Formats: sequence, structure tokens, C-alpha cells
Amino acid sequence: MKVELENMEFFAHHGCFDEERKIGNRFIVNVSVEYNMRPASQSDNLADALNYQELYNVVKEEMSVPSRLLEHIAGRICKSIKLTFPEISGGVVSIAKLNPPLGGQVGASKVIMEL
Repeated sequence: MKVELENMEFFAHHGCFDEERKIGNRFIVNVSVEYNMRPASQSDNLADALNYQELYNVVKEEMSVPSRLLEHIAGRICKSIKLTFPEISGGVVSIAKLNPPLGGQVGASKVIMEL
């Protein structure tokens, strides 16, 4: 059973080049996490569910910390999700940098990491 937050968009200051960290860029983050949602499906009580707002806040917090590598950001997000939500049994985080400065027309560069 999965919960997904899709196409979260952030403006952040990540990148290998100094200019990228100064100017900033747009990033799209997707998170898919697995947990036992049977209790919430029976109780209709938020206390029995994974709080989507808290999950979003974990991602938002990590996206606000400048990094050189998308891999580093993805690793931090995975670690923070695991620490904040010990009930999560697995999942995937993807981060895409839109229009990366690669010397040609590229829609996005992206990393995908499992929790």
C-alpha cells in the first residue's frame, strides 16, 4: 500500500556551479512511500494514517538546504523520511532539476533513490 506526493515543485539553490547555487533553479520532487494503511482505512482517523502534510514538510525542509548533488539531496530526504516515519516500510524519492545547464536543450536531470 502506497502514499504518493507527486510533482512537488520547489525553487532552490542546488548545483555544482557557484552560479546555480546563487541564482537557483526549479526542482520537481516525487515521493512514494509504503506503509500499512489498513488501520486508517477502517477508522477514518488521521491519527491512524500517514500525515501527508508532515511528509511534504520533511521534503520542503531538506529542499531548502543547498547541496551540490541531487544524490545528496535525495539521500537526505530518504533519511529524514525514515527518521520521521518509522512505520514506512519502503519507498522511492525522485528529484528532477528543470533545464539543467548542460550546454544544450535538456528538459531535466533526475535522480531516483529507494528508501
